[in-house]
Amino acid sequence: MRDSSPRLWPYAPANSPVALPESPLFFSNRNLSVLSQPSHDATELLTGTSLQAYCASFTSPDGTVDELLAEHSAAPMSQRRPFLLLGELANPYRLQDIRIGAMPIFTVRITGLCRTYADSLDPRDTYPGVHHITLARMPGWWEKTHMAMATVEQMKAMVSWLDNGRSGTWRAVKPAEGSLHFEHETIDAPEAEDIIWDGEHEVVERAPPPTNSPEIDLSATMVPVHTRYGCYDNRGRLARATHLPQRQFHEGMFRRGSSKKWNDVLDTV
Repeated sequence: MRDSSPRLWPYAPANSPVALPESPLFFSNRNLSVLSQPSHDATELLTGTSLQAYCASFTSPDGTVDELLAEHSAAPMSQRRPFLLLGELANPYRLQDIRIGAMPIFTVRITGLCRTYADSLDPRDTYPGVHHITLARMPGWWEKTHMAMATVEQMKAMVSWLDNGRSGTWRAVKPAEGSLHFEHETIDAPEAEDIIWDGEHEVVERAPPPTNSPEIDLSATMVPVHTRYGCYDNRGRLARATHLPQRQFHEGMFRRGSSKKWNDVLDTV
């Protein structure tokens, strides 16, 4: 993957957002570099400068993240903040299309929260459109996703791309619930049969695997959520992206106009 072009990354709207990186990457509009985790692990909660320092110490064959940012004349880590990439925004092909610029991307684990489909369609690449991914609470849930260290301008550009000319459709917020850790191992999210539904609430009854990497301050992490209609409401349940690929969700479950309000499914700072 080293020195490959983001344009060579696999992408098809019908299967959005896959394929997604399995390991940390340094993204630029010209190429991708695989990143390796630091040799030391932090023991404290990472936030602010401690998070910036930890992210800057990831390495590639061409140098540290700090050195790669300098090589691309990009904003240094001191000007970057954590930003969750829940769906297409973690796909290098899409990021190149947006021309987001140099940006490190890390693999992380969210706990107590899940990636779920927004109750909307983006028709730019295919008909009838792509369902983008938003965030909702899910007690006991865990899954692997992605986090960028992005500048304010990059965050605005990504939210603007999701908005697609309709300002306020998406909004960057800071979650007030759940937890976030770096994740360097392959982990499986809970299966559908691990979830108990009592007619009102869904709860995971399987114990999560132990975390093996530092925790990130989620309350200081931005995440784009769909605020116009919120997430899809599957008769009271969530349509988790892990269990339902894009096409299966749209053809087998989606009914337009069925949504949970975003601030009913996620508490924010």
